[in-house]
Amino acid sequence: MAFKVVVSEKEKSLQMELDAANSKKLVGLTIGEEFDGSLIGLKGYKLKITGGSDKNGFPMRKDISGPRRIKSLLAGGIGFNPTRDGLRRRKTVRGNTVSDNIVQINTIVTQSGEKSLDEIKNPSEE
Repeated sequence: MAFKVVVSEKEKSLQMELDAANSKKLVGLTIGEEFDGSLIGLKGYKLKITGGSDKNGFPMRKDISGPRRIKSLLAGGIGFNPTRDGLRRRKTVRGNTVSDNIVQINTIVTQSGEKSLDEIKNPSEE
């Protein structure tokens, strides 16, 4: 299964699509873990996983361990935005571990490489 990796650095973001061979290297990582950007073609970068979503659009939550999908009672945060105080709903969310069912991974840059994200996004512009 191929992933889309969204790399964010301040206001800039870059979306990269990984093939199946490279996406296997990210399986098993959890939200909050850092990995080397060279796994996805960003030499010199260190990236931290901040979230993602699965093939059906359910978001990943940091407080649910494992790659499973569960119906959890939520009072707010990722997956549910209450409209008034005290409102809770049972919503389906995905665990914090990257698995084959994940299609998008959100990351932030913790250490920059030699080239900026703009140079990587538009290599023809100098």
